[in-house]
Amino acid sequence: MSKLTPKIILEGTRLTSKTEIAFELNEHPRIVGPRKYRYHSPLISAEWCAFTNFPWGRGPINFEPHEESLAMETYATWVRMFELQRYYSWIVDRFHISTRAYQLQTYHKDYDFRWLEERLAPLNFRMVLLTRSPESFAAAREERLKVSGNPSQYDNLDVFIEQQELMRRLVRESMLPVLEVDISDNSVPAAVERIADWMESTGGLYMP
Repeated sequence: MSKLTPKIILEGTRLTSKTEIAFELNEHPRIVGPRKYRYHSPLISAEWCAFTNFPWGRGPINFEPHEESLAMETYATWVRMFELQRYYSWIVDRFHISTRAYQLQTYHKDYDFRWLEERLAPLNFRMVLLTRSPESFAAAREERLKVSGNPSQYDNLDVFIEQQELMRRLVRESMLPVLEVDISDNSVPAAVERIADWMESTGGLYMP
């Protein structure tokens, strides 16, 4: 049996079920193999606000201009870790496309991540862009407010709708294989199965 080594970057604006889908993929038998017990399987995120010592702070996506070198070094460290451990599965919940979108919207600066993708591509990384219809954001927000510890971040849905269109454009510029998945029906299982189908059919489950 060939070793499963899928590497999936999940991108998308808020309220597109990225984290829920990441957890499901990370335990799906078609993605990581059958399991009789739970064990460590890596799931990382550029959304971790590790640059500041307070909740909902800054990180590699929403860094301030003076933190640019810190953010770029973080990306360089991650990709080097992937290269050193290429024969394993990696699920990434938001990455460089989210950084480009946020920095363009906030500071009108576009970061060139081609150097990053040139190193991700030989590792067989794939990208999934999760989207939803504009009219479905409101219902998704109502569900999120039931559990959110920072509800104010969902006040302006227009920001997410605009960012989604920006992310679509940025993803089209990527050199990585990309699948767009509509999550407007809020069905995480259906989205996960579609991603698994795509990974199987395009050779994304194994290292060449």
